[in-house]
Amino acid sequence: MSNFNLKVIKTIIPDVLILEPLVFGDDRGFFYESFNERVFAEATGVNTRFVQDNHSRSAQNVMRGLHYQIQQPQGKLVRVTSGEVCDVVVDIRRSSPTFGQWTANMLSDKNKYMLWVPAGFAHGFLVTSDYAEFLYKTTDYWEPAYERCILWNDPELGIKWPLSGEPLISAKDRRGLPLAQSELFP
Repeated sequence: MSNFNLKVIKTIIPDVLILEPLVFGDDRGFFYESFNERVFAEATGVNTRFVQDNHSRSAQNVMRGLHYQIQQPQGKLVRVTSGEVCDVVVDIRRSSPTFGQWTANMLSDKNKYMLWVPAGFAHGFLVTSDYAEFLYKTTDYWEPAYERCILWNDPELGIKWPLSGEPLISAKDRRGLPLAQSELFP
């Protein structure tokens, strides 16, 4: 599916979409529309409201995730404004035909891709450049009481992270659970 300002690229999980904006560039720099509610809805078929924007900066080999909220689940529209990350999304909806499957996509300031991560998915990323600035919109508010984390290296998932050495992981993320022991969506 394509729109004048936004090209939609399907991933191996049909609900997770890569969005490629139309970028206007010349020797002065570039311009693109990073979000337009009408264009987003027309291109993706997703009618949603974003209520929170988040911005993080992380060093090389920092891994964040795999995060989700079991109540107040969040859809996320994510992008990288500086650097590069390997972005991973895992389907944790038990009733889904793609339950337990994951998709990994490289997002960077060069490709300017955005990724639509619907509610019902665990999400994380690994910084593959010297550092990365990561921005994302959410469809619900962050609620620490509902936040959950799936272990990034769960052998059942078998995620192939492009690691160069040991990842830098927060204490909270080290306590992530394997998929088989995690609270999941119906």
